Amino acid sequence: MALLVEIHVPLPSLEEMESGQQPHPVVWIDEVQEFLAGLEEGEEFDDGEEYGDVYVFFIAGADESTLLRAASRVAALEGVPSGAFAMVTDDEAEEFGMGRRVDLPIA
Repeated sequence: MALLVEIHVPLPSLEEMESGQQPHPVVWIDEVQEFLAGLEEGEEFDDGEEYGDVYVFFIAGADESTLLRAASRVAALEGVPSGAFAMVTDDEAEEFGMGRRVDLPIA
């Protein structure tokens, strides 16, 4: 069993995108994936996926504090919608969102 942090980022509604209140998710999803690809050696990421009204990114391969710092940096990236949170879980969880919730960015 390996430690895993899920980064849950709210997806904007169609109305928010059409009004210009929120950028299209493709823009910030690509930026987050690029950021995660550049993580330090030992930190690993997996492609994210849409899950209900959030987009979930996955990071692992380091201790909890390191992974939560990386998740916090993701939430602070320009264009990433507010309201992101992390779920500290493991790679054997039966579904997304199982574990301890941590609001992002960490103060």
